[in-house]
Amino acid sequence: MSSPKNIVLGVTGSIAAHKAIDLASQLTKAGANVNVVLTADAQKFVTTLGFKTLSRNPVVTDLYDEEEGWKPTHIRLADEADLLLIAPATANSLAKFAHGLADDALSCITLALNPKAKVLLAPAMNGKMWLHPATQANVATLKSRGVEFIGPEEGLLSCGYEGIGRLWPVDQIVTHAMSLLA
Repeated sequence: MSSPKNIVLGVTGSIAAHKAIDLASQLTKAGANVNVVLTADAQKFVTTLGFKTLSRNPVVTDLYDEEEGWKPTHIRLADEADLLLIAPATANSLAKFAHGLADDALSCITLALNPKAKVLLAPAMNGKMWLHPATQANVATLKSRGVEFIGPEEGLLSCGYEGIGRLWPVDQIVTHAMSLLA
C-alpha cells in the first residue's frame, strides 16, 4: 500500500471558509494526509477545532507556529506537500500569491513549495472582485506558472448579489484534487 498523499489545505478569509471544514473531512476520508493552514482572516469565519478533529493534524494559524524539531513548520509543510489546495481563495490571497508576498504562513508555504507539488486554487469572492481586471491579471499570472483553478461558480452570493463568485461544490473540489494526486 502506498503512503497517503500530503495535501496542504489553505483557507483564506471568505464566508465560504465554513465549507473548507467539510473539504478537510472529505479529503481525509479519501485517504489524504491533510494539514490545514488558516489565515488570520479565515479565523474570523472558522476556528481550528473542526479542522484539527477532522484532519487529525494540528492546524497552522501563524507563521511562527512551531512543532518539535528544528525545521520551521511552514518549510516542512512546503517540502512535504504533494498538493497545495487553497479553498476558498480570496482576491487578496490571489494577489499575494501572484506578486510573491510572504507575510503569513500560507503565503510563505506558497513561495517555498517544493517544485513537484501541484497547486489548485478554488476562488470565492464577490463577482465584481472576481471580474476586476487586477484579479483577472493575477489569475493569468498564476495560470502561467502552472497553477490550476476550479471555479468560481455562479449563483447567489453571500453579499446578496447573484452571479459568479461562489466556491465550487466541495465534492467536486475533492474529486479534482484527488485526480491531481493520482
